[in-house]
This record gives sequence, structure tokens and C-alpha cells, in this order.
Amino acid sequence: MSSIRPLIPLLIAAGILLGGNGLQGTLIALRGAQEGFSASDIGLMGTFYFAGFLLGCLAVTRILKAVGHVRTFSALAATASAGTLLLVLVIDPVMWCAIRFAGGFCFAGLFTVMEAWLNSGVENKDRARVLAIYRMVDIGSVTGAQFLIPIFGPGGFAIFAIMSMMITLSLVPVSLGDRSNPTPPEDVKLDLARVWRISPLGCFGCICVGVTNSAFRTLSPVYAEQIGMSVADVVTFVSVGIFGGALIQYPLGYLSDRWDRRAVLLVTTCGALLAALALAFVAGANPTLNLVIVFIFGSFAMPLYSLSAAHSNDRADKGEFVLINAALMLFYSFGAIGGPFAASTVMQYFGPGALFVFSAAVYGTLIAVILYRMQVRGSVPAGKRSRFTALLRTSTVFARLARRNGDSDGSTDT
Repeated sequence: MSSIRPLIPLLIAAGILLGGNGLQGTLIALRGAQEGFSASDIGLMGTFYFAGFLLGCLAVTRILKAVGHVRTFSALAATASAGTLLLVLVIDPVMWCAIRFAGGFCFAGLFTVMEAWLNSGVENKDRARVLAIYRMVDIGSVTGAQFLIPIFGPGGFAIFAIMSMMITLSLVPVSLGDRSNPTPPEDVKLDLARVWRISPLGCFGCICVGVTNSAFRTLSPVYAEQIGMSVADVVTFVSVGIFGGALIQYPLGYLSDRWDRRAVLLVTTCGALLAALALAFVAGANPTLNLVIVFIFGSFAMPLYSLSAAHSNDRADKGEFVLINAALMLFYSFGAIGGPFAASTVMQYFGPGALFVFSAAVYGTLIAVILYRMQVRGSVPAGKRSRFTALLRTSTVFARLARRNGDSDGSTDT
């Protein structure tokens, strides 16, 4: 435990940031609906956020090398905090799209800084424990912060001020709790074509999950609000879906380590498709039924990224874990850029339930691709499969933090 103690300030800062980021996504959807923004407006904001996030992932390493960890973190946190306040000062969908783009860039950079810092400070023997704590911090802070919305309400200035304070306060543990000056991470040398050749199914799966998960994260509050849920029910709806995915991810990963990974991916995708259709056609406006089904939906939908990544790593050579997973996060981001706007356009014409019909259509496409790939390529023998790792989609550096024992972090991975 003594070796992990120096990382506690970073984990506290991560919790504050992850909570503030998750809170902002839900609040923007609710407040935008209150202000009369259309579903397509809110979806476009999600698209701009993920576009900024992708750019931030690609650019932040250069900023780190130029000015260091603390200055990079401070500049990005200050910008994100100011943007949060600007959201409530200028109520305009075009301005909100611009702010969300900047916010995506900032949060990608902030997560990169934190995870690079954690990676430099954690010893290999403590890596699994730090990852477990980090995942607990992620789920706890993201789901817990949601409930600030019904306490303070989505209207008015107070909730935006609280979000700005959360982002600003993340500077305190980072500035005071760590005096180290770790070496900035090397640029991730991306070879998307090579990674696609290694595992077309893994890459396509990550794109599909990017489309559906970003659509759910951006527009599920709009769906819940439009079917008549209270503010408390809306944030519970979002939180239950996220929590379901976190709870079921490890049992599914355990099974995928022992069975054909693609079979587990196929069954999980089918489960997500059926749950999406149930939300669209069975749940109706019943809050309890919606909460039950969205838990099931999240249980199947959220682990699909990690399962797709695990399948890709089964096909990779030793030492390629970081390369593969950094590329897969970018494939996810490509899907995430298009998902919110495409889903919101469908909702605009066909109503709130169309969000999950759209998701079901994407899952149906993924099922067809899985079945095709199972026909043209044999499964990886159990003895050659990599161990399942639950991955966060916070930065390309997370792949270094989560790298497997025996995987180097040298030139072949960066």
C-alpha cells in the first residue's frame, strides 16, 4: 500500500474530473431540452465533443513535451472550467457546440496527463491494484456525480458553478500532492491499417460500439426526459445503464478467456440488440420497466468495447498491446463522432424510442460481421489467448497503464 500512497492525489483528481465530465454530459442534454434545443442540436453537441476528444488525444503529447505535466494540466483544467461557465452565460446551440469541442479536447488532454503520470509512478507489481482502484473511481464518480442534478436542478446557474468548481478543484491534489516531473510519454505511433489487418472484427466492433455508446451517453437523458421521466429518474436511468456494464463486464471477460472470444462477443451483441428493442417497443413510459431494461442493456452494451479489444489482442504479436489498444480507441472515436448526430436525427423524425432502434440496427450489422468472420477465420486456441482486460476509453495512454505483464513499453509499443 505504501507504494500506491503517492498516487492517491492523482486518483482523487481523476475522481473529480471523471465525475465532472460525466455530470456535464447529462446536464447539457437536460438543460438543452429545457432551453428548447432539438434532439439533433443536442446530438450535434455530442459529435463536436468526440471530435475535440479525438484531436486532444492526438495533440496533447506534444503539449506535454513542451511545457510539462503540471502546466499542461493547469491550462487544460482552466480552459475546461471557463467553458463550463460559458455554457450558462451564452445559451445558444452553436456556442454550445464550440464549447463542447473545446471541452472534448481539454478532457482528452487531462485524462492523458493523469494516466501518463499514473503509468510513470506505478510499479509493475502494483499495476493490477491501481487499475482496479482507477476503475472503481471511474464508476463511482461518474454515477455518483449524476445525482447532483436532481439536488440542484438542471435550471439556473448553481449546477454549472458546481461543475466548474469540480474541474478547478482537481488542480489542488495535482499541484500539491506530487512534486515529481515524469518524462512525457512518447507519441503513440499509430498504424491503423496494420491494426485493421490484424483484426478487422476488433476494429469494426470498436467503431460500432463508438457509434452506439456515444449515442446512448449523449442522448439517453433526452430519451428519458421525452418519455416523461422526472429529473431524478433521468439521472438514475443514465447511471443504471453505466453501472450494469461495469458489473457484468468481468463475468463476460472471464467467459471470453475460456470460450471462443467471438462467440461471447456474438451473444453479448445479441443481448444488447434485444435489450435495445425492448426499450424501444416494450418499456413504454413506465419508469421502473425502463430502469430494469436499461440495466440489462448496459450490461451487454458497455462491455462490447473491451471484448472487441481482447479479440484483437488475441491476434496480435507479443509487445503489441499498447499499439493495438491505442489504435482501437481511435477507431472507437471515429464511431463516436458520428453516433450522436446520426441517432439524434433519427429521434428528431421518429421519436425518442428511435434512439434504441438505431442502436439495434448497428448491433445487427455487427452481428452479421461477427458471423461472417467466424466463417472465414478460425478461432484462437485457448492457450494463445490474451487475458481479458477491462479498458477505459479515456486516453491512448491508458493502454500503457493497462499493459499486460511481459509487454514492453518501448519502441514497438509507442
